[in-house]
Amino acid sequence: MGAAERAWASATPYWGVWSIPDSEVKLLPTDLSGQRCIELGCGTAYVSAWMSRRGGQVVGIDPTPNQLATAQRMQAQHNLVLDLIEGFAESLPFATNSFDFAISEYGAALWSDPYLWVPEASRVLKPGGQLVFITNSPLAVMCSPEDETETLQASLLRPYFGMHAQYWPDAPGQTEFHLTHGHWIELLTKHGFVIERLVELQALQDSVSRYPWTSLSWSRQWPTEDAWVVRKTQ
Repeated sequence: MGAAERAWASATPYWGVWSIPDSEVKLLPTDLSGQRCIELGCGTAYVSAWMSRRGGQVVGIDPTPNQLATAQRMQAQHNLVLDLIEGFAESLPFATNSFDFAISEYGAALWSDPYLWVPEASRVLKPGGQLVFITNSPLAVMCSPEDETETLQASLLRPYFGMHAQYWPDAPGQTEFHLTHGHWIELLTKHGFVIERLVELQALQDSVSRYPWTSLSWSRQWPTEDAWVVRKTQ
């Protein structure tokens, strides 16, 4: 069973490269009944499926046709009602104040310019709406070798200041986006969000990852990923 199939089949949400159960970090509301929800950069849309099972009226948006094709196949297999749209988180085709809840596990949080997608997320969320997003921690980025097949190091390999677009030599044509904690706070507050929680994800003792660039020993000592939980002010 592939990663998408496993995630869609799971009754319990889990997060990040270490598949940390939501019961440990509580990032997804247990009851989304009557809530309009959007997944930004949904990929194969398993997070959208979890939201739908919790009662949400869900939209998933992603620019990648192959990912959406997998999402549509899984949607039909699991008989869930989702609205899957090809598009970009940087320019959302929705009216202002359209959604109660927005989430991005990597997706837009990693692959879209935060100076474009964060304002759009704020625009489409209703006052009081919540945004949750998960991406690499700045520390993990600073400890990443140039070759992504090598694991994170216990030393700083790149500067903290000046983070934004990140290019990896072994992944030509791909651009990731990372910010320092200070710049995330500045950006989020500028666009009307108050920060409720910053969860620095720690791998559990028995965690297993399918990603070669991290190791359990590293991720037990330092956060591989950050989860931001913020709310749009009135």
